[in-house]
Amino acid sequence: MSEREGESHPFTVLAAMAANLVIMVAKFAAAAFSGSAAMFAEGVHSAVDTANQGIILFGVKRSRKPADEDHPFGYGKEVYFWALIYAVLLFGIGGGVSVYEGVTRLLSGRGEVAESYLWSYVVLGVALVSEGTSWVIAVRAVKQEERGNGFLQKLFRSKDPSRFIVVGEDSAALFGVLIAAVGLGLTQWTGSPYPDAIASILIGLILGAAAIYLVAQSRRLLVGESTDPEVIEAIEAVTAKRDDIIEAGRPFTMHFGPERILVALDITFQRDLTADQVARAVDEIEAGIRECDPRVRRIFIEAQRVPSDIEQPAEPTPAEW
Repeated sequence: MSEREGESHPFTVLAAMAANLVIMVAKFAAAAFSGSAAMFAEGVHSAVDTANQGIILFGVKRSRKPADEDHPFGYGKEVYFWALIYAVLLFGIGGGVSVYEGVTRLLSGRGEVAESYLWSYVVLGVALVSEGTSWVIAVRAVKQEERGNGFLQKLFRSKDPSRFIVVGEDSAALFGVLIAAVGLGLTQWTGSPYPDAIASILIGLILGAAAIYLVAQSRRLLVGESTDPEVIEAIEAVTAKRDDIIEAGRPFTMHFGPERILVALDITFQRDLTADQVARAVDEIEAGIRECDPRVRRIFIEAQRVPSDIEQPAEPTPAEW
């Protein structure tokens, strides 16, 4: 069967990238004018997100390369690798810099209390709208997943990094904006720079938590996670309804990209079938498996008949049904 291009969904990544690029400049400008550690942390957050989303787009493009001699199953897993790099950078740069900035200001006792916070609040408001819009687009994309019951199940079972990464990152971004606003408000109210520094630390911890979630999601896909249980049950049903099969093993499945599934299956046919009948049965089974899920791209069936020196199981009688 010819390989089709993996159909990851970069639109959600492009939407998030556009939002982060706009607010990144605004956040750094507001941080420069106000001297806010939380605003600086948010600026770093947006800068890392913009760069990382470029990485994901690169991974999506790489994953669409056709199969070749060195990679006979294609390059679909490249998008999972770059998703892992995204998570590491988010944790190391985004979370690390934010926590470092906050801790440094707490220990040194330094920090500026700005005379005007208007532009900082305006920037945070714009960021809230931009990040919220990107988050809504990503959530809608996840809800369109056909597999899974409920949003959270679809999110944690999604095989497409261009969806679950943006949801995780945008959720962290929205929390970060709210925390930065609270930190600025408390600093303005109390006249102390410490609430702002603590807000920077909290933003870093949220980014770290988001990175851990993304690492876990990428890891399960990189190490070869099987497809959804419903798909496996549907494949088993294809073989279970056939009278010419004595035994069919549990299907072995693996994702080689968001839209690429490999299926391997051991089947024992009845002894009296001819080679042509076995070949025809295999073709029919493969067609039935592909109807179970359009993401199935490769099917390997180990077909054999009951050996002559082994007694073939008798057909069950009506009493045994």
